[in-house]
Amino acid sequence: MTALSTLATELTNRFGTPAAENTGTSLCWLTHEGVVAVDGADAERFLQGQVTCDVARLGTAQTTLGARCNPKGRMQSSFRLQRSESGFLLSMARELIAPQLADLSKYAAFFKTTLSDQTEKWVRLGLWGESVAQALAAVELPQPTDNQLLITNHARLIGLPDGAVEIWLAADHALKLTDQLLEHCSADNTNNWLLRQIQAGIGQVTGPTLELFIPQMLNLQQLGGVSFKKGCYTGQEIVARMQYLGKLKRRMYRLLLAGDVAPDPGTPIVDRDSGKSVGEVVLAANGRKLVEMLAVLQKDAAQLATLSAGNGQGPLLTLGDLPYDSEMAATEEAAQ
Repeated sequence: MTALSTLATELTNRFGTPAAENTGTSLCWLTHEGVVAVDGADAERFLQGQVTCDVARLGTAQTTLGARCNPKGRMQSSFRLQRSESGFLLSMARELIAPQLADLSKYAAFFKTTLSDQTEKWVRLGLWGESVAQALAAVELPQPTDNQLLITNHARLIGLPDGAVEIWLAADHALKLTDQLLEHCSADNTNNWLLRQIQAGIGQVTGPTLELFIPQMLNLQQLGGVSFKKGCYTGQEIVARMQYLGKLKRRMYRLLLAGDVAPDPGTPIVDRDSGKSVGEVVLAANGRKLVEMLAVLQKDAAQLATLSAGNGQGPLLTLGDLPYDSEMAATEEAAQ
């Protein structure tokens, strides 16, 4: 058995079954995402022409959301970007790693840059809940603020908008620190990590939603993931036109569903009265007696009381709130 497979087995043993009683602070292993590395002398210039966020303005102690679009402005991936010692690291849905590497490689050939899948080099943990600061302090790790990147000897820590923290550990040092953290918080699962992501209003492109949305449909401009001041990038003309000349007819909302079966990303949202599809699920996760989801909906359908996921015959959906709803409403009103 290789060192990597041994590590995976050990981590599965720790996170395979969530703690029976949660301490109020949770730790999970982020196996649903992978890591792309973009390295080399031209890494910044290359990425600046490929993604929606402003790579050149990204500091060494910052992270940002972003997206990579096709020429029609449809997202092939969404990610969180950070600088590394030799370039940049992008975390995104695991199933998108291979297609993104294949597509980006066509353009990277004209730059002094290399692309690689570094998923196996990192153990990525998600920490959230009531006592994040205390759990980090107990293992002598600092707590980053919103979108801040802090780097220690063997860890990279990313602060998220809702107070959660991503902890990136070098694979050869991961197990010891994971065990130390679990002395101060409860082992949890990816579903609950996605639940807090949904409540924070952070959407994500996955395999089933590949090239389905433009960035504004996932509210990415509200989350700092789109720059309208940088130069050209793939899909930029469509994204900018929508911002300044178009009228966005579809955007992401939070929806609640009574039950315990979370619909898959890409599942249609149907108006039961008309039988027509008015949107698609972006992410969904099981909460307490409720399924919570993010879905892109036609804006004039968001308030309907007759929405259902799938074939339109299931339980009706209710509209939840997002932490930035008021800011979005103010921005839309000012643009009118």
